[in-house]
Amino acid sequence: MSDEEVVDPKATMEVTCKPKCVRQLKEYQACTRRIEGDESGSKHCTGQYFDYWQCIDKCVSPKLFEKLK
Repeated sequence: MSDEEVVDPKATMEVTCKPKCVRQLKEYQACTRRIEGDESGSKHCTGQYFDYWQCIDKCVSPKLFEKLK
């Protein structure tokens, strides 16, 4: 058994896909700035957050599953 640490290939691929999802990231950041002062806790940016990660996952998945085969 090797003492090498296992590297998750998905994390590496996510870094390369993030530049393709800048629009979704900017929408999420704009939302967080908009609700920054909300004391009620009723406002959230969940939709924008998931849109951003869905974009990244859509970019990563073909490469990842190809590598796992």
